[in-house]
This record gives sequence, C-alpha cells and structure tokens, in this order.
Amino acid sequence: MRVFLTLALSFLILTPQNPTQPIPTSPPTLLPPPTVHIDDYRESTSRIISAALKSDKAYQRLAYLTDRIGNRLSGSKGLERAIDWAVAEMKRDGLNNVRAEKVMVPHWVRGAESLELMSPLTLRLAMLGLGNSIGTETEGTTAEAVVVRSFDELDKLGEAVRGKIVVYNAVFTDYRDTVAYRVSGASRAARYGAVAVLVRSITPTSLQSPHTGAMRYDETSPKIPAAAITIETAELLQRMNDRGEHPTLRIKMGAKFLPDAQSANVVGELKGREKADEIVLVSGHLDSWDVGQGAHDDGGGCIVAWHALTLLKELGLKPRRTIRVALYTNEENGGRGGVAYRDAHRAELARHVLAIESDLGTYRPIGFGLSASAPTQARANLQEIAKLLTSIRADHIAADGGGSDIGPLMTEGVVTGSFDVDSTHYFEIHHTDSDTLDKISPQDVASCVAAMAVMIYTVADMPQSLK
Repeated sequence: MRVFLTLALSFLILTPQNPTQPIPTSPPTLLPPPTVHIDDYRESTSRIISAALKSDKAYQRLAYLTDRIGNRLSGSKGLERAIDWAVAEMKRDGLNNVRAEKVMVPHWVRGAESLELMSPLTLRLAMLGLGNSIGTETEGTTAEAVVVRSFDELDKLGEAVRGKIVVYNAVFTDYRDTVAYRVSGASRAARYGAVAVLVRSITPTSLQSPHTGAMRYDETSPKIPAAAITIETAELLQRMNDRGEHPTLRIKMGAKFLPDAQSANVVGELKGREKADEIVLVSGHLDSWDVGQGAHDDGGGCIVAWHALTLLKELGLKPRRTIRVALYTNEENGGRGGVAYRDAHRAELARHVLAIESDLGTYRPIGFGLSASAPTQARANLQEIAKLLTSIRADHIAADGGGSDIGPLMTEGVVTGSFDVDSTHYFEIHHTDSDTLDKISPQDVASCVAAMAVMIYTVADMPQSLK
C-alpha cells in the first residue's frame, strides 16, 4: 500500500514505497455503481489521446525549463526565473486567471563542500550536503568514522561515538523506511556526542552518485553537519571499520540559511462553462534541489499537469467545472507552497472536487492513486473513468494516493490522488546530478499528458458529482 508519514514530515518524504514492489490493488470494499457514463466521453478521449501523442510541445517546454533555467532550489535565482517564465507561458497558452501567489520560503544555500579520507590512506570522496544542514567551521571537521548499519547499532554503541563521525550504512529497502536515516540521523547521533553524520544515499543502486535531500533537526539535540555519501563510499568505510582500521575523515561544508526569500505558487485555470465555482485541481512542484536539472523531480510533473490544461484549451474542450493547475514552490525543503495554497484558498476548499499531484517522476503512466479515505462513490467513478485509458495502459486506480503539497488539502476533507507512473528507476537518480532531461522519454511525456488530460476533463465535465 502507499504509505505516508505524519504531516510534520510530509514535505520531506511524501513518496511511495519501493516502486519495484507489486502495484497495490484497490480495497475489497464493495463499491456503488458509477454515476459517470464513460460512453459519453469516448469521442473526447480519442481526440485528447490522439492530439497528445502527436505533439512534442510539452517535451520541448520541459527541455527549455531544464536546459535554459536548470535546477530551482527555494530562494534561488533559478526558481525566480522559472516562476516568471511559467506565468508568461501560461498566459501565452491562453489559460484563465494566471497569477503568481506569493509565498515566503526558506533560503538554504549549500556553499563549498568536500569530503576526504585522511587515513589509513588519503582519498577524495564524493558527497552532497543534506538540505537544511548546518555547515562546519572553515577548517572542517576531522574525526574518526564509526560505521553502523542501523539505529539499533548506534544505540548499542551509545557514548562510544562521542567526538566521532557516524556513518549510516543502511541498505535501501524502500524509501519510506530507509529515508529515516537521512531525515533524523543527525539528531539521533548528536544525542550521543557525534560531531557529524554521513548517510548512505537513499537509493537501491549507485554509480558513485550521492543523493541529497532534506533532513530535520530535533531541537532537543545539538545540531551537527550532515551529508550524503555514495553506496560505494559507505561500503568502503564499512570494510575498513570491520577490519579495525579506524578510518579518519575530514568533512567541510559551507552550508547555511539566509533570510527567508519571496517566492510564489504559479496558478492558472481552464474556466468551467456551467459550474465554474467547482474546481478540479492538478499540480506539481516547480522547485527542485540545487543539483541536476530537476527534470523528473518535478519539472516533468509540472509540465504534465500544466499541459493537460493547455491541450484541452487547444482542442476547444471546455468542461462544466473549472480545472486549475498549481505549480507549488518549496516542496523539497519546507513544504510552504502547499500550506500557502490551502490558506489562500480556504474559502473555496469545499468546492474542490478532486486534487491530483504529479510528483513521482515522468515515466510511462500506469494510472492514478486515490486517497484511502476517499468516498466509495468517488472511487467507483475514477475506476470507471480509468477504463477510457486502457489503450495507453494507464487504467489502474491504486488503493491509496496523494502527495506532500496536497496533504494540507486532504486534512481539510478534499479528495486527493496521485498521478502514478512506472517509477521503477526513479530512486536511482532521485535528488542527484543525474536528474536531467536525457532520462526522460518524449513519448512518456506525451502519454502522461494524454492520461492526465482525459482524467481531469472527464471528472470536471461529468454532470453528477464525483463523490
């Protein structure tokens, strides 16, 4: 099943379990008959899929975002450029009510960083500081490394790690479980007096590629520097540790926080023709980490959500309800964009029919996930609508679904879901320098736009309520 952590951590790790596991099936709950008549939408579905698969417009727009603007960490000039560009391009597409809704976001900067093995031999090692970490003193932190496979091993060592650098060499099982070492590992080690932590990258495979991501400090423990290392480095240090060679490391990090910066959620609409005050929301997050190009995470998700509306506009398909696209800011290291959207639109949340988030990479679409708490009528209708997507193999409705930025909407009673893709290889490049456009297939982008457009158009146009 699709599992999410508490809302307090949602901005850090709101992602599915290991995508190589079998796709979960819908709950065995007896569903009511669907109220949507999909035969009424076969003609529009055919038009949407045909047009989407013939066009590379979405892919070319993603190419501009990644190649000409690049990565987009909160507070950066890159994110500012992306926001201005998205607003201008949405207006060029003819979407309605396009605007940038201001949000103040944290501004963490990486600075210069390095990691060196000092003994029993000298060796430069690949690393990436973890987002929100403090930095070291200018001369760095030099100490003996102690390698542990788990929090249990750390607890058994206890005070024996005082004054040392703790290296977490936890093997990837699934993202939900393993990412705990990245999120809370620094504070867990600091309680015992460790001076820094290094975390084996949260990935099943590596080609000397460190994976960054957000971490969080427990305010009851000292703050110590935290960085990610590759699988190869973690295993090297493990072997040295097991041989009793007492490896010594020097880590330097210039990481720091600057004052909060002004940013924005980008919002545009395809205005409904009859029930314009009712809203189907589709979304992604425009920010990314400061490495790679933010192509899969989440440039592609943003473009797919956005171009689903653009495609419907181009085809002259105007649904009964309004379809709104939101490109959130600050999903990666603060989650303020999703919270800001909820607060800015609180008065109309009851009129949000469905909120879908696209943030699992841009691979071949397989369907949608619907929150486990969704009404059975909504599930019955989505399962019926999904039959329209059989031809592109995107007809699965998972037992659960959601996303970090729409998490605040779910707690307010909005029906939420995820756009699901075959993300088997997602965590191999997640939060790395390798998250670049060449990892994305133009055909996958087109198929994703087709699937998203069919789903949101049908939900927005059906005469009855989804739920």
